[in-house]
Amino acid sequence: MNFHVENGAEAASKALARTQTASTKLTAAEFTELESVATSKGLSPGEWIREVLLREIRQASGRDPAAMLLTEIIGLQMFLTNALSPIVQGDRMSSEQYQDLMRHVKENKQKAARQVLAQKAE
Repeated sequence: MNFHVENGAEAASKALARTQTASTKLTAAEFTELESVATSKGLSPGEWIREVLLREIRQASGRDPAAMLLTEIIGLQMFLTNALSPIVQGDRMSSEQYQDLMRHVKENKQKAARQVLAQKAE
């Protein structure tokens, strides 16, 4: 009897197997544009479409790692700007002011990151 025991990589590969198809129709000119862009990125048209599609899905769902990182960077910028301002002026920040600042950053960093992204898109 022959037994095949899957290793972790094989099991993970099967679990992540791409089994679903999403398709669309393009004009000849659109397909030429698609091929040109994909080739310039070193990808096949299908690979490029998949990357773009998944990036858009992740951005729309808030799971885009780059957007999440930008949000945290913006939060740090907001915190440092507001925390260092009184220090530079020779003042001290009370515990209550610090807590208010942290609350403000947590509540506003995502909105600020979206605004930065919107400005880049313009």
